[in-house]
Amino acid sequence: MLSQNEKARRFQKLHQGPGAFIIPNPWDIGTARLLAYMGFQALATTSAGYAFSVGRPDHAVDRDQMMDHVSVLASACDLPVSADLENGFGDSPEAVAETVRLAAQAGAVGCSIEDMSRNSESTIYEFSHAVERVHAAAEEAGKLSFPFTLTARAENYLVGGPDLSDTIRRLQAYQEAGADVLYAPGLVTREDIAAVVDSVSRPVNVLVGMQGLRLSLATLSEMGVKRVSVGSALSRASLGAFLAAAEEMRGQATFSFVEKAVNSKILNGAFSGYR
Repeated sequence: MLSQNEKARRFQKLHQGPGAFIIPNPWDIGTARLLAYMGFQALATTSAGYAFSVGRPDHAVDRDQMMDHVSVLASACDLPVSADLENGFGDSPEAVAETVRLAAQAGAVGCSIEDMSRNSESTIYEFSHAVERVHAAAEEAGKLSFPFTLTARAENYLVGGPDLSDTIRRLQAYQEAGADVLYAPGLVTREDIAAVVDSVSRPVNVLVGMQGLRLSLATLSEMGVKRVSVGSALSRASLGAFLAAAEEMRGQATFSFVEKAVNSKILNGAFSGYR
């Protein structure tokens, strides 16, 4: 297995190369190893996908459980792993810094931190407080013995507030606060994505797991996007196939879904290097 430092430097280098790269989001050991087997270069956890896999709604997993999950995925294969740490599991800058430290301790070589609180209304943090949280995360990342890639997320679009000017203002401030990658999930138009890319000088991550975004990797790369993730989309696609098969059995008492099932020989081959 590669050392954490080697993984971290590989991950950092991916953000410096030409064009955009895909960072898919597995939710357990098996899916992480399958993505490695298929040739992807890095992985990102999905908080929602993991929550669904343990029978819980999104945001219902606590920090200790998430760190155990990050540790499992980070040790699943040789690919670098960036951790989806939601809002840092706390409102204060100190809580966010501690979460970054714990994620690095668990084996992650990067993480993302959201600016959306977990109160009943899921509101966006006040601007200056949001910036302080990113600054605290960046300071903690800077204390590590390897290059930890910090991604700062502006969540306006996910909470029903599609305010492009405020999103750009926040991402610019997060850049100044020390974020290495900038991310505004929920953008679906070419114009909005281009505006974000043009407004900052750090790599931009785009989420393609949202309905309405139909741009290819090549197009996003031409626009200057550096990294493309899919969030919980792979998890939901898998669960969608599962539910469709279960519904066929329950409703029609037929089993045509097995025709689309992957051959066990393929899976055995993909996992043959692990014991």
